[in-house]
Amino acid sequence: MAASMTHEKSWFLALALGVTFLKCLLINAYHSTDFEVHRNWLALTHSLPVSQWYYEATSEWTLDYPPLFAWFEYGLSHIAQFFDKEMLVVQNLNYASPATILFQRLSVIVADVVFFYAVKECCKCLREDKGKDLLAKPPFILTVLLLWNFGLLIVDHIHFQYNGFLFGILLLSIARHFQGQLPQVLSRLFPFKRGLCHAYWAPNIWALYNIADKAFSILGVKFKLLDINKLPKASMTGGLVQEFQHSVLPSVSPLATLVCTLLSILPALFRIWHRPNGARGFLRCLVVCALGSFMFGWHVHEKAILMAILPLSLLAVESREDARIFLILSITGHYSLFPLLFTTQELPIKIFLMLLFTIFSVTSLKTLLRKGGALLNPLEATYLLGLIPLELILNLPMTCSVVVIS
Repeated sequence: MAASMTHEKSWFLALALGVTFLKCLLINAYHSTDFEVHRNWLALTHSLPVSQWYYEATSEWTLDYPPLFAWFEYGLSHIAQFFDKEMLVVQNLNYASPATILFQRLSVIVADVVFFYAVKECCKCLREDKGKDLLAKPPFILTVLLLWNFGLLIVDHIHFQYNGFLFGILLLSIARHFQGQLPQVLSRLFPFKRGLCHAYWAPNIWALYNIADKAFSILGVKFKLLDINKLPKASMTGGLVQEFQHSVLPSVSPLATLVCTLLSILPALFRIWHRPNGARGFLRCLVVCALGSFMFGWHVHEKAILMAILPLSLLAVESREDARIFLILSITGHYSLFPLLFTTQELPIKIFLMLLFTIFSVTSLKTLLRKGGALLNPLEATYLLGLIPLELILNLPMTCSVVVIS
């Protein structure tokens, strides 16, 4: 028993240290405007009294996260002063000294300890099969699927955010529910004044709705059914505070998105109310609710797809049907994050990491759930393989321009 526990600790530690080393290698990679967002939050929570945190507006990136996260930034700011005090000056907009970059990157890496602990607790909830090799053990596969999740790596450690820390809290609450403890308490923020879609559209129903509206408006103008001078001028993709009106189709209100979201998740809620089916029933309901919110929610961020992919990982290692859904959702969902890293130097990084994660996901789940044949049918496999020529087409102009310049 002791030898088994020691062996488990050794491979878990190896996976945790390995992904931490990879994160350290990405410290100097491209970072998005979210880097400045969090630097500004460090500055204002450190420099101003609590009563002014949610009123400060020197930067356009005002504090709009819940108070608990604001206090998290406040705690980090007291460590940040030992790296570079200038990053804590509210007026130093877009400040990004080498010491500032190092501190903020390390803060994300260290905060991921919460995620590591949550993954470890989730592994305890799985049924252990002592007769299987390491690569066929559900805890090992689940650990790789979570700790080495491609989407989380690029969103947190290249694009820059603290999702690992927050998803750690989510997974820990799931683990505690599996272990018979109190369920987590969920809270939601609704940015109604930021527009229907985020600056980079999440691939949901409203993206299709916007495309249809744009197509109808173009056709209407072409066939002289619409007056171009009377069409709304507002953007459909305001990343900050911006509302808009659709040109042809009825404009979508926050209430409409709320109703659509509720209708999409009601079947899952109704089922779990009448047939709870234990912790796994709760987890399945959580995945459906995450997908419903992603598909129909107001101002949905593209990275919100991780809210479904990460919890679904727990189900994927136990069921062929869940594994099939996981592969389709994770591959397409992770691919939808590619535009977040749009610079040429990050192109090979994101492709390599996604291929590595995808190959492991397909081969390990196929080995683990070998009974019953292939996990994906020919149509599903063809659809996923179609992402390869799509990526080649999208990046061919960029690649050619780099070759010409060089």
